[in-house]
Amino acid sequence: MDRWIYWFDELGQELNDFVGKKCANLGEMTCMGLRVPPGFALSLKACTDFMTLSGAEGEIKAYLDKAGPDLHRIEALNEASADLRNIVDSKEIPGEIREAIVSCYQQLCARCNTPDVAVSVRSAGAKSYPGQYETHLNVRGESEVTSKVKKVWSSAFNPRSIAARKRAGLPLHSDPIGVAVLKMVNARCAGVLFTADPNTGDHSRMIIEANWGLGESVVGGQAMPDVFIVQKDNLEIIERRLGDKGRVVKCHYQGVVEEQASEEQKCAFCLTDEEVVEIGRLGKVLEERFKVPQDVEWAVECDQACPESVILLQTRAGVIAQKADPVDQVINLMIGRFSS
Repeated sequence: MDRWIYWFDELGQELNDFVGKKCANLGEMTCMGLRVPPGFALSLKACTDFMTLSGAEGEIKAYLDKAGPDLHRIEALNEASADLRNIVDSKEIPGEIREAIVSCYQQLCARCNTPDVAVSVRSAGAKSYPGQYETHLNVRGESEVTSKVKKVWSSAFNPRSIAARKRAGLPLHSDPIGVAVLKMVNARCAGVLFTADPNTGDHSRMIIEANWGLGESVVGGQAMPDVFIVQKDNLEIIERRLGDKGRVVKCHYQGVVEEQASEEQKCAFCLTDEEVVEIGRLGKVLEERFKVPQDVEWAVECDQACPESVILLQTRAGVIAQKADPVDQVINLMIGRFSS
């Protein structure tokens, strides 16, 4: 595994350490025949070679040697993070690596029959650290794609990542990560699925959270989403909760914008029952494949009919609480009802 770039259909979960967990799982889902946007993965080697060949790694080591133990202070950590990211951002991607990225992007455009096809550029660490590295949505054009790839690499030097490596006793100068480049979905709505209740540890039911537009409003907590609770064994919808869905993230020509949801959107569920059941069905397939409860990101494409409209964007092992005992379950239920 010494290449810089792999197409998703060349990957599987066993290659996690070479391309990052997100890319490996996207490859696994692609090879399972599930509906995943077409795309490719930049390996950890691509990141490592960029850092070495561009000279960024040497400059970062020299900077950190001068900084010494001072990075335990928040102000110093934030300042160092900005300086280190500037070092990475200032470097040109070496010619052969850049040419490989551009070539794969051109091939993706051809596969999608769309010039300058819009893609998302997502980080993929060898371990799952949700929200730690950067994601760039609705990116178009060769120069923008290569620029955003570099931005993802530089996000390994954000304050949170540096502090995490410092606590773990890992080298501060290096944290190679993979990058997933995949076609953007023209999403009517999107969100997350938990194949086991993350709050109670109940494995018999699944939780779906959804909002209009892109799923970042759900993942990032900008809006109170619609919630659907699904019985896992028979995919029966046992509860629906209408969220206020106050904010909606939508695609602009380049990048995304966050807007106020319309009154019509606030008052209507963004998923049909058929779509809820299909999302649940796919969750069961993924949980069976990966052998543990899954945290799944999905989107419903505007221009397709269900079930083809339901697209999988990511899956990872879910963080599931231990199942509460019966008394705690009753207390949690009473608190939830009182709060609502």
